[in-house]
Amino acid sequence: MFGDDASKARDFSTGRGVDKADLRGPAARRYTRAVTLFKSASLVSALTLASRITGLVRELLMAATFGASALTDAFNVAFRIPNLLRRLFAEGAFSQAFVPVLAGVREKEGDDATRQMVNQIATVLAWALTLTCVLGVLGAPALVWAMASGLSNEGFNAAVFMTRWMFPYIAFMSFVALSAGILNTWKRFAVPAATPVLLNVAMIAAAYWGAPWFATQGIEPIFAMAGGVLLGGALQLGVQIPALRKLGLLPRVSLRWSGLRAAWAHPGTRRVTTLMLPALLGVSVAQISLLINTQIASHLATGSVSWLTYADRLMEFPTAMLGVALGVVLLPQLAAAKAADDAVRYSGLLDWGLRLVVLLAVPCAVALLTFAQPLVAVLYHYGAFTAADVQRTASALMGYGAGLIGLIAIKVLAPGFYARQDIRTPVKIAIVVLVLTQLLNYLLVPYLAHAGLALAIGIGAMVNALFLLIGLMRRGAYKPSPGWARFGAQVVAASALLAVFLMWVAARVNWLDFSGRAMERVGLLTLCVLGGVLVYFLTLLLAGLNLRQFVRK
Repeated sequence: MFGDDASKARDFSTGRGVDKADLRGPAARRYTRAVTLFKSASLVSALTLASRITGLVRELLMAATFGASALTDAFNVAFRIPNLLRRLFAEGAFSQAFVPVLAGVREKEGDDATRQMVNQIATVLAWALTLTCVLGVLGAPALVWAMASGLSNEGFNAAVFMTRWMFPYIAFMSFVALSAGILNTWKRFAVPAATPVLLNVAMIAAAYWGAPWFATQGIEPIFAMAGGVLLGGALQLGVQIPALRKLGLLPRVSLRWSGLRAAWAHPGTRRVTTLMLPALLGVSVAQISLLINTQIASHLATGSVSWLTYADRLMEFPTAMLGVALGVVLLPQLAAAKAADDAVRYSGLLDWGLRLVVLLAVPCAVALLTFAQPLVAVLYHYGAFTAADVQRTASALMGYGAGLIGLIAIKVLAPGFYARQDIRTPVKIAIVVLVLTQLLNYLLVPYLAHAGLALAIGIGAMVNALFLLIGLMRRGAYKPSPGWARFGAQVVAASALLAVFLMWVAARVNWLDFSGRAMERVGLLTLCVLGGVLVYFLTLLLAGLNLRQFVRK
């Protein structure tokens, strides 16, 4: 519901404003759901903010302690292997298939049938993960070679060792994804959104206390980070258990072969598995792109994998704050709207999500493109992280920034297909984008080195989001509500002024020359960020944009 008056709400089916006092019956229920949806998204964003802040502290400690070297490249490669599988089997293909089926079963068959389905799926998942972890530990050398054959001998051996220690992380995170899908379907968003903080805390402890202790014992300090990852995964799963038990939804896993056969024969398991196959292909396409990029980076200058990783962490800050939060909240809501055959609500949810993406992602992209060096310098330029590392990380960050809007929009648009249990279309689009990305790598990497890899990903994300949007509109699933032209013009005008302000500030200050005055530099960056926020939103208000409409929707 978007309106121009605090006492008005907008009816998406007609595009007209209606007085809130006149809302009755279905209209009142839609309005209540809308307010609850915004509160849920805000809660997830706030908890994600806490996660990203602790994540930045983690990366700051990593950069200051280890810098960008062959061993940091080894750790980043080793950490990407379980993360790659996590995105395949946990929050990737599994979540995309599991959440819509779960929401549909609950909507149509009730809670008891839903609990039974959860138990059966958890049983199959447990058996599959046990086999995966055994194979992963045994096959670590082959996995590292496939991911980054260009690593030095020292880096390769270190990556194999850390991969074996971190591989069980995939098992923890897959069950975290199962738990999060259940809790989000029951609209319990807080615990799943807060759990990533625990991984960051465990890794911060590993860097701050574990690495120095390892050094005193004659052990390579960066190996402590592998222990931090494993501990973080265990903690994330541990906090889900009380929340599930409180709802009476703690899965019961059968360890018997007969139990596995019964779980596999359950209709819900078969449906999730059927949907997972195309979803797995779709997620695999994205992960193949990541694998190829890591492989290419391992053959570039030493430190390239680390520079891309540090930039990626900064890029993920707005991506998670907005894109992930919206995706988490929208997917079960869209699935429920589809199950109820409520096309107006379905389209309205997508419209609200896309408007928030434009409102918040555009200024973030402007900041990454015009203010990359100050951001990287303030966050990473300490200890072992040199001025040259700052420049190379900033160039990668600008490449990612070029596609930030697409990266975030995908988190809203893709659930529009998943909720309809249409996973084939995003897969086809992902394959086309994979080919495009590799063509861009061929053209850009010889001239831009590692930054070309980031830029190729950014351009590919924009194309992916555009194709998803066109697909939803052609199917009639999404019909833009009135007012987009004016809204877009307001955002563009405010973003242009923001770009001028940030470029002026970036040029006026030597952000690399603050030795011994770290807090002064942090304070100056804080003032610049607050100033940019003020410039952007004040311009929007002067242009006539009513920000309260997003709260009411």
